[in-house]
Amino acid sequence: MSEETGGLTVGVDLGGTKIAAGTVDPGGEIVSRVRVPTPHDPDRIAEAIAEAVQRVREGWDDVRAVGVGAAGYVDADRSTVRFAPNLGWHDKAIRDIVQEATGLPVVVENDANAAAWGEFVHGAGAGHEDMLMITAGTGLGGGIISRGRLFRGRFGMAGEIGHYRAVPDGLPCPCGQHGCMEQYASGAAHTRRAREMAAADPGRAAAVLVLGDGTPAGLQGQHVTEAAQGGDPFSLDVFARSGRWLGQALADVASILDPSVLVIGGGLGDTGELIRRPAEFAYRRALGGGEHRIYAQIRAATLGQDAGLVGAANLARLHELLWSPAAVL
Repeated sequence: MSEETGGLTVGVDLGGTKIAAGTVDPGGEIVSRVRVPTPHDPDRIAEAIAEAVQRVREGWDDVRAVGVGAAGYVDADRSTVRFAPNLGWHDKAIRDIVQEATGLPVVVENDANAAAWGEFVHGAGAGHEDMLMITAGTGLGGGIISRGRLFRGRFGMAGEIGHYRAVPDGLPCPCGQHGCMEQYASGAAHTRRAREMAAADPGRAAAVLVLGDGTPAGLQGQHVTEAAQGGDPFSLDVFARSGRWLGQALADVASILDPSVLVIGGGLGDTGELIRRPAEFAYRRALGGGEHRIYAQIRAATLGQDAGLVGAANLARLHELLWSPAAVL
């Protein structure tokens, strides 16, 4: 791995509501950035990405490549987004479109994979060769680093941790299945859980309800975090329950992959010890073999919302240097 190669690259973190782009140096520092809304028209999104790239590269003469992290299924060639339900994309050739518009080499990657790579190179996974990252935000994504390389699987779609069936015939999932872990361990599930618990016992939830509009439906994740930071028993209980599910997910995947560090990112990861502590406790209880195994370290992500952008920029650096996506797999 040669992230010390000189020159700048642009990373793009593409989500359903925003496009964040930044010019990144070899040390992972963002030297310029822009954030724009994601167009509602799916046919306008690729154009908006190219415009964001052009804006952040203004004034920088040595920008060499572009990495795009997209929330969806990306093919093995890192060129086409096969399916992105939040973007309305089916078989969208993003690499070719952005490459033609910017004149720069482009590599496309799943957003959770890009975030995992960013944490591996410049964040909580630095110093480890085998890492698993779970991004617990609106959905539940994952990225796998094995022997210092991003593991993408034969068809480029490995690491979809949110879509293994944790509860047979459980809650419906937008992917078409029922009982996916995403419905229990994601940031969205955390907020839904808080609302359900508040509706069942509004008196116990009084301290957190006043931070919103006073109703369970108006409760947001940041309200639960704020109240928990102040020691509110109800909100701490919400974190404990979410932590049990997240820890179970970590244990399930660790039983298969045996990483040395597990990184929690996304909105839940941003809450730090509030989620890390109960998740680690649940992970240790759920890991098969228990005391006969070596427990992985459990860390909260350190790059925050910049992880996907920084990771995509570094993957672009490697892609431009080696001119072969397979070289970093």
